[in-house]
Order: sequence, then structure tokens, then C-alpha cells
Amino acid sequence: MTLAVEVRGLVKNYGKVRVLDDIDLEIPAGTVMGLLGPNGAGKTTTVRIVTTLLKPCAGSVRVAGVDVLRDPAAARRRIGLSGQYAAVDANLSGYENLRMVARLYGMSPRQATARATELLSALGLDHAAHRRAGTYSGGMARRLDLAGALVARPTVVVFDEPTTGLDPRGRLDMWRVIGDLVDDGTTVLLTTQYLEEADLLADRITVIDRGRVIARGSADELKTSIGGDRLTVTLAPGQEAKPAMRVLAQIGVGEPSHDIGTEEVTVVVGDGSRTMVQALRRLDDAGVCVVDASVHRPSLDDVFLSLTGTPAPTPDAESETDDVPEEIMS
Repeated sequence: MTLAVEVRGLVKNYGKVRVLDDIDLEIPAGTVMGLLGPNGAGKTTTVRIVTTLLKPCAGSVRVAGVDVLRDPAAARRRIGLSGQYAAVDANLSGYENLRMVARLYGMSPRQATARATELLSALGLDHAAHRRAGTYSGGMARRLDLAGALVARPTVVVFDEPTTGLDPRGRLDMWRVIGDLVDDGTTVLLTTQYLEEADLLADRITVIDRGRVIARGSADELKTSIGGDRLTVTLAPGQEAKPAMRVLAQIGVGEPSHDIGTEEVTVVVGDGSRTMVQALRRLDDAGVCVVDASVHRPSLDDVFLSLTGTPAPTPDAESETDDVPEEIMS
């Protein structure tokens, strides 16, 4: 197995606060690694170190065989970065943005023109090539930002929450682009607040919390690791939750949870469909009025809650940032 990204023992401190604590990552070439965690868990700090924007206190990082700490300039030639916000010049056209980036990479005028034209077509922006980027929609600006990250044909592309703020159509377009990149052999490191995005795109997922890796595996492996099906019953208005929780605690695994907002009571069960019939009978015998019941397989949201003790962050939540100066590698 050829590793495109290899992170060992990554540590980052800000004063007395340890933001990253012995982080290890392995991303095989041509695959997608999803990096998940609550806001402030250390995802963006990890991305900044991998992409040479921040120096770690300890540990090593190799990208496409290059030691990022010893030779950051060589590593940058192998990395494309699309961050949380589209980094485009609003006063330049899409074509001018990409041609400028190509020239900064040292391409000749002819090469820069050809590469800009090629990327605008590949990402469906050729119809707006000569419009000011400031007139682009959010999805178009994101695609232009991604095009800039691809100018130098990088081996590894890092996406830091690439679809936050996009409408459903924009997210689908971005997912298609990421899928096409991987089909062409590109390696992708993806942080996201959309768990279905990680479920759909990532070959492997690493979950971090408070700067430490707390779980890793495929989406299916992570779902299996937290137990069986989830039985959820919705209580009738005015129905007390405690009697329902007592009944479900007798037939489920572990303690049931109660969502006050939706009046749903959920418990982990073994055989979902058979247990639901049994549960409804017992609830009826106990005088508990139920208006709905369902069984579902664990989702990544369930995994997230089980591992971190908190619900998955919403896409509208404030993005993770560091309140300290970055130490950019020379």
C-alpha cells in the first residue's frame, strides 16, 4: 500500500493548551480520508500543518514522499488546498484568476493560458470565464477556488469544509468534482461538517476530539462499532417519558435517550423489527400512548454522538479557527 499522506505523532501546543496530541494519519494513494470531529477538535489545525501553513511542536508529516517539515517548498508543489472560504480575487475574471495562479507557479504565458482554459471547462465555468469572480454564485466561487488548487496538478488535494454554505445543487456539483478527482488517482483529505458527505465520499474516516484520534475505520465499520439498530418511539402530546423509558430499558441495550423537542425516545436493540413489535405491546400494556415507531441502522450522526458525547455540528455552526498567529513555514 502506497501512502500519499503519512502523519506521525503530531503535537501542537498554544501556550499551555495542547490542541493536537499525538495525531497519526495514513491516507493511501487514490483514496479519500474524511476527518471528523466537533468544532475545536483540531481538524483545521491538522490541515494547516499538513499543508505547510503551520509548524507543529512535534511529529512528522510526509506528503507524496516529501518531508513537509524539512522541505515545505517541495511539499507545496504536491498539495492543492481548498479552504473554508473561496480564495479568489473578486475584481478579476475567472480566467484571470486561474492564469495568475498558473503564472505564480512558474508556467509560461502559453502554458498558463492553456491550463486556465482547461480547468474552466473541466469545472463547468467556461460560460463565465470572462465575468468578474465577484459576480459568481457561492457554488461557482467554490469551483473556481478548487480550480486554483488544481492548477499545478497536485498529487494530494485538501478540502477544509468545501461545501459549507452551498445550496444542495452546489454541494452535488462539488461532490461530483471530488469523485472525478479520485477516479483520476488524486488523493483527498476532507474535513466536513456534513456527515452524509463523509459517508458518501470517504473510503476511511478518522474521528478526532480534543486533539486526539478517538476512532478510525470505514463508515460501515464505525457504524457497526457502536452496536445494533436504533428503536425510536414518538410519544403522544402530554405523554410522560419516564414510563416509556422504563419499558424500553428492559428490552434494549443500555439506557434509552429522550429528545424533549421531538418527544422521541430511542434505545439500542438487537433485532430491530422483532423488538419493535415486542416494545409496542409492552408500551401499550403500560398505558404509554405512542403515535409513531421506527427502526433504523446507526448513522454517522449516531457514531458522532456515541464517540464524542455531543451531537454532530450543524453546517451553520461557526467554523473552527485558532485565535493565535500562524507560524508559516518558509
